[in-house]
Amino acid sequence: MNIPQSRSARREARREPSGGGSPSPRAATSASRAGRNLPAAIGVGVGLGIVIIGSLVVRKELMLVIIVAAIGVGVWELRRALGQVSIHVPLVPSLVGSVSMILSAYVGGGQALIVTLGLTCVGILLWRVADGVLDAVRDMAGGFFVAVYPSFLAGFAALMLAASDGRARILVFLIVTVLSDVGGYALGVLFGRHPMAPSVSPKKSWEGFAGSVLACVGGGAITVPLMLHGPWWGGALLGACVAVAATVGDLTESTVKRDLGIKDMSTILPGHGGVMDRLDSLVLVAPIAWALLAAVAPAR
Repeated sequence: MNIPQSRSARREARREPSGGGSPSPRAATSASRAGRNLPAAIGVGVGLGIVIIGSLVVRKELMLVIIVAAIGVGVWELRRALGQVSIHVPLVPSLVGSVSMILSAYVGGGQALIVTLGLTCVGILLWRVADGVLDAVRDMAGGFFVAVYPSFLAGFAALMLAASDGRARILVFLIVTVLSDVGGYALGVLFGRHPMAPSVSPKKSWEGFAGSVLACVGGGAITVPLMLHGPWWGGALLGACVAVAATVGDLTESTVKRDLGIKDMSTILPGHGGVMDRLDSLVLVAPIAWALLAAVAPAR
């Protein structure tokens, strides 16, 4: 006789990441103290950096293609993860809306981005209603979530890229955001003693957060005057805000994954997990970076 589990028991089961069990000695050796395969993570990170910088050097529209492709994969990963808890996000309107939001932001600006978000939500609603009413509200809510995170937020990266000095803005945005991860990793591994949110991300510490702030503030204070001719204090302000937003993005993604009972969104990127595992900070930082850079270093 099967005894139904309580709701709390089901939630606890989902919170236990998949792929449990003791790692092999070889895996334990290759994994870093922060839970990554460090050589693989560095190799993939360097490769992605080369591709991004190369696209910006050759033609910035190539960077737009990279953004569209990355967010499209992210939408697929997030939809697949939500499907594990019976939230079925309509794929076609979500992908079409994702591409449309990024392209419309690049071509038509912020108003076009907002209008396209609204049309995407309408498309998700109509597509799901046509499929029947059972669990429709839950699926539509999941679809709206995917439309905003990551698609709408990524539209702000397209807004930065569309500026006359868009190459430099994207580089500043990426460099400062990546420094949050680097600074947090370095000080977290060396000095991490006080967990920031142990129930969500046990390895994230306040010491690591301090490293993120220091790295981002320093990186912003250097890159904004050097690349965008803005004031150093504007770059420092950008860095401080990026450190907070990037950390919130990491914790948000960790919360979603823990609630869904998964460790990574996918295994596409060795040492990193899925594309969304790398985009979590970037998509949350993008609107903040767009707004602050427009204020402290207007396009010329």
